[in-house]
Amino acid sequence: MTSQRPHVVIVGGGFAGLRAARALRRAPVDVTLLDRRNHHVFQPLLYQVATAGLAAPEIAAPLRRILRRQSNATVLMAEVVSVDLSRRVVVLADGEVPYDYLILATGATHSYFGHDAWARHAPGLKSIEDALEIRRRLFVAFERAEREADAAARNVWLTFLVVGGGPTGVELAGTLAEIARHTLAREFRRIDPSQARVVLVEGTDRVLPPYPPGLSQRAREQLEGLGVEVRTSALVTGVDEGGVWLGAERLAARTVLWAAGVAASPLGRSLGAAVDRVGRVKVEKDLTLAGRPEVFVVGDLAVVEQEGRPVPGVAPAAGATSDALSPASRFFPSATSTRGRWRRSAGERPWPTSAASGSGAFPRGWPGSASTYSS
Repeated sequence: MTSQRPHVVIVGGGFAGLRAARALRRAPVDVTLLDRRNHHVFQPLLYQVATAGLAAPEIAAPLRRILRRQSNATVLMAEVVSVDLSRRVVVLADGEVPYDYLILATGATHSYFGHDAWARHAPGLKSIEDALEIRRRLFVAFERAEREADAAARNVWLTFLVVGGGPTGVELAGTLAEIARHTLAREFRRIDPSQARVVLVEGTDRVLPPYPPGLSQRAREQLEGLGVEVRTSALVTGVDEGGVWLGAERLAARTVLWAAGVAASPLGRSLGAAVDRVGRVKVEKDLTLAGRPEVFVVGDLAVVEQEGRPVPGVAPAAGATSDALSPASRFFPSATSTRGRWRRSAGERPWPTSAASGSGAFPRGWPGSASTYSS
């Protein structure tokens, strides 16, 4: 870097990373945003792409386009392998990037609870690629059912299992039922798509376990009203190309979708810092790494507690952790006068805990922004 200004490297172009980059737009720093992809995805609507409700470009936008007017920001598409804390460099698959300050916002990935072999039979939903693969499997299942002469085999093709009753699983299951009973109702000649069986399997005693019980019950009632078969207190013990095992019970299905668990990005464990059971990094109140005041961990990669409970991994909370960063007060003191944004620490003000709060991660009205799709 030829500039004498502090160099802030942000790893991850998701909600938290992008919001951090935009928040530094007036700071006297040079910002480099690293991501393995060159686009940002509005993840709350991935299920709509997976179920053909939206096209992929409607929920994604190039990172360079989002930051094109931010003269102090550079976007690099790169695979981050590790961080060398002692040398203050981010190690890439094909090089290194030095930093003065580092913001890690690599988010979360799928968790199969130690059974990674299940992934090939039950894809999760974290990226555009995941969504398009799920879409392919869904519609291929209907096509194969149309050609299947054997009634039993046809029923297996028309059975769709969603594992995990969190927000993603509930959205997927409900939308699948609507597609089968409405969208595809008159599209086939040999099968009746409305007879498709959609099963939502949740390991706890209710769907949407992070939410109040009353909301969980309403969600279950609405799902069942759509024709979804909801199975709670049911733990998946095996997954293969023909279905799942719930203990000794076998549920046959040719389409299984995974929405049961998440794990933090592996980059968190590579830091050598304390992590929780899913790999999220335990940070100080100002979101810095213990003993490393120049390293910040934000979004789904960080453990942030509110009233003794972890803040859920939703877009508004991820963005709020970026708002809580303190480096801007060092680079650009007047930033502290903007509603106290840069003075907040993890224990001082409440974090958004629902997607209904809106994300604020995007310019208003751009393809994929909350304002575009709110009703």
